[in-house]
Amino acid sequence: MNNKFEEKTIKTDTIFEGRIITVQVEEVELPNGSVSTREIVRHPGAVCVLALKGDRMLVVEQYRKALGRSQVEIPAGKLEPGEDPEAAIRRELEEETGYSCVQLRRLHSFYTSPGFADELIHLYLAEDLKAGEARPDEDEFLEVEELTFDEAKRYIAEGRISDAKTIMAVYAWQVYRITGEAQ
Repeated sequence: MNNKFEEKTIKTDTIFEGRIITVQVEEVELPNGSVSTREIVRHPGAVCVLALKGDRMLVVEQYRKALGRSQVEIPAGKLEPGEDPEAAIRRELEEETGYSCVQLRRLHSFYTSPGFADELIHLYLAEDLKAGEARPDEDEFLEVEELTFDEAKRYIAEGRISDAKTIMAVYAWQVYRITGEAQ
């Protein structure tokens, strides 16, 4: 990868350290030699899963304080330090929906907002689900739904699904439905 636009860090100040994120302000030298600042959110990364139960996708509805409303999303969660993404998605799928799966297939990894955050999300496909009992975290209040493809598209149009990971999963599902290959 070409680094001709690299910004060299001169100084880093951590201004907030929370349970999930750290916020840093970095003073950087730009490629032309001038100096600027960058505000960066550091995140441990996350996983999410397109879990297909026959011709339906599992989603969870939960309140998202940052949005001030409920949101319908695919099952997801943050990575613990050093945790393997596949192990994390198995944990999250079972905790949030009660389902487990034999095989997972990694579809994509993507950055949520590289202009200011380093959060990397790993998207997996899970099929051949086996029902169990959900065990959400004590501060998680959610409801599991099973959506058809048309319902998922309608939820996007209505804004009930509006997060990037779930929209990406719906379009990956569309490609899978058309081509028979998960990409």
